[in-house]
Amino acid sequence: MARTASLSGFPEWLPEERLVEQHVLDSLRRTFELHGFSSIETRAVETVGQLLRKGEIDKEVYGLSRLQDDDGEEGKGKHDPHALALHFDLTVPFARYVVENAGYLAFPFRRYQIQKVWRGERPQEGRAREFTQADIDVVGDGDLPFRYDVEIALVIAEALGALPIPDFRLRINNRKLAEGFYRGIGLDDTAGVLRSIDKLEKIGPDKVAELLRTELGATDEQAQAALKLAGIRTEDTSFVAQVRSLGVSNELLEEGLDELEQVIEAAVKRAPGKVIADLSIARGLDYYTGTVVETVLVGHEQLGSICSGGRYDALASKGNRKFPGVGLSIGVTRLVSRILSQDLAKASRSVPTAVLVALNADDTWGEAQDVATQLRSRGIATEVAAKAEKFGKQIKFADRRGIPFVWFTDDDGKHQVKDIRSGVQTDADPATWTPSDEDLHVQVTGVSPE
Repeated sequence: MARTASLSGFPEWLPEERLVEQHVLDSLRRTFELHGFSSIETRAVETVGQLLRKGEIDKEVYGLSRLQDDDGEEGKGKHDPHALALHFDLTVPFARYVVENAGYLAFPFRRYQIQKVWRGERPQEGRAREFTQADIDVVGDGDLPFRYDVEIALVIAEALGALPIPDFRLRINNRKLAEGFYRGIGLDDTAGVLRSIDKLEKIGPDKVAELLRTELGATDEQAQAALKLAGIRTEDTSFVAQVRSLGVSNELLEEGLDELEQVIEAAVKRAPGKVIADLSIARGLDYYTGTVVETVLVGHEQLGSICSGGRYDALASKGNRKFPGVGLSIGVTRLVSRILSQDLAKASRSVPTAVLVALNADDTWGEAQDVATQLRSRGIATEVAAKAEKFGKQIKFADRRGIPFVWFTDDDGKHQVKDIRSGVQTDADPATWTPSDEDLHVQVTGVSPE
C-alpha cells in the first residue's frame, strides 16, 4: 500500500496511548453504571433535517454520500433535509432515539452513551474533527423533577474525580436566572443576550457590551447590568445575595436563583471544591432551558470546556408528549489529548500481555500453547514466542514489547518464570502461578509534577 499523509483532526493513538484512553473510558463506564445509567448506542448517521432542526451551524456538519449513485438516481443536495450526514454530537440522535423508542423505555430513562462524533472544525489541541464523547442524560415523560439536575452534576464530579487529570471545576449557571434578569432590565431578546455573553471569555467585556448595544439595542446601563451579572462567581450560595443586590425583580429570575442555589448547596456538601456558581456561563445552543454547565481543568483553562451541558425541557417531543431532560457531555478525546501531551498519566506497559512463553525448540510450540492456555484460564494475558531463538533474543523481544515476565519450560518439564525487570527467576506451576495485581493488568497512573 502506498504511503499516505496523515489527516489533520483525526487522531490515532499509539498502543500505549490507546491504553490510557481505554482506562478513561472504562473508568467513566464504571462510574455511570454505579449510578444506574444504562448504555445505548445510536447510529452514526442522521438526516440533515434532524441534525439542523435546532439551528446548529451547517458548515460544521459532514454530509454523507456515495461516490456513485445508482443509475437514474439523482444525488440529494447538501441542504436537502432528507440527505444524510454524520452526527456532530450525541444529544440530537439521543432525542430521536427517545421519540422512536418511547413505548419501550421506562421513564425517567437514565442513559449513558460513549461514541465517536464528527465535526468540521479547524483542528487544534482540544478540537478534532473526529472525536469521542461520553454523555449521560436523564429524560422524563411529561416532567422531570429538578433533583436530577443536582444529581447529574454530582455524578460528573465523581466521574471526573476518578480520572488521572488535574483538578477541575464545574462552572454552573441557570438560564432561567439569566433570562429573567435580562427581561427585568428590559432586554427581551434573551437568546441574543445569551449568545453575546457566551463570547465573554473570547472577546472580553468591552466588545460584549458593544455587541449588546449595536446588535440588540441595549443602553449603556443595560449592557453594564448584564455584565455585572456575568461577573458573579462564588464557591457557595452567596451568589444569591449578590444577584439580589443588583435590584432586579422578575419571577423567572427568582425561579432560576432557587434552582441554582439547590445545585450549589448540594455540591458544597457532596463535592466540595469542585463546583462553583459562575453567572457568565450561557451555553450558546437554544435548547437549554435551565441549569447550564461548563467544566475546566485548573491550570489548563485555555483548553476550553472538557464537559458541558444542562437542562432541556423540550428537546424531544412526540405529538402532545414532551420528554424533558438534563445531561452532560464529556469530551473524551479532548481530555485524553491533554493527558498525553502533558504526560499527566502513563500506562505501566505498552501491551496487555503479562507473560511471554519462550520456546526451547520449534517442536515444543504445542506444549507452550498448553502453558499459555492454563495461564489465560486464570485471566493472565499471555503470548507464545513464534520461534525458538536464543533465550536472550526471546527476552529482548519481551522487553521491546513491554512484557514483564518470560516463562521457560526445560526438557524435563520443569517450569520457571523470569521477571525481566529485576532478573529474578523462580520455579512456577502454570496451574497456580499468578503475578501481582499490579502486573496482572496494565496500570494507568497519574504522573506527579516535578
